[in-house]
Amino acid sequence: MKSLSLLSSALLGVVLTGALRGDDIASADGKFLQDAASGGLLEVKLGQLATERAQDAEVRQFGARMVTDHNKANLELMAVALKNGIKISEVLNKKHQEVFDKFKNMRGPEFDRAYMKHMVKDHEEDVAEFTKESQAADNAQVRALATSTLATIREHLRMARAIADRLK
Repeated sequence: MKSLSLLSSALLGVVLTGALRGDDIASADGKFLQDAASGGLLEVKLGQLATERAQDAEVRQFGARMVTDHNKANLELMAVALKNGIKISEVLNKKHQEVFDKFKNMRGPEFDRAYMKHMVKDHEEDVAEFTKESQAADNAQVRALATSTLATIREHLRMARAIADRLK
């Protein structure tokens, strides 16, 4: 979270410069960036919970991987958003906060099964959204970001399915 704040502060000038130049980004691309940022932040927060509360070692490892990979992806996303004058919130949107709230009091096997089930569903949705954006985004930087992130999301989905199937 600190690195996200530092990046935001460091790139504020880019946002202001872009706004002054009148750079535009399609509203659909901006919405994608905003939703993806909140979703990425949710992945980090849930991953942190998994490292602390999961009983299964593989679930804890998966959670740690989510923290690492989604922090990296979030920084890349923030850079694209800031460069294009899109304001990105550093807090979860309402939908993602509600998801987090469901998990914050779970522990052990209950957490493991619910978390991995959610990870499968969430990454299936992410693959669909990032695939669509990689093909249809108006902004070339957004298109490139979605394309470059897809391989990691697909790998997360593969891992989540394998772990979820084992936990059933």
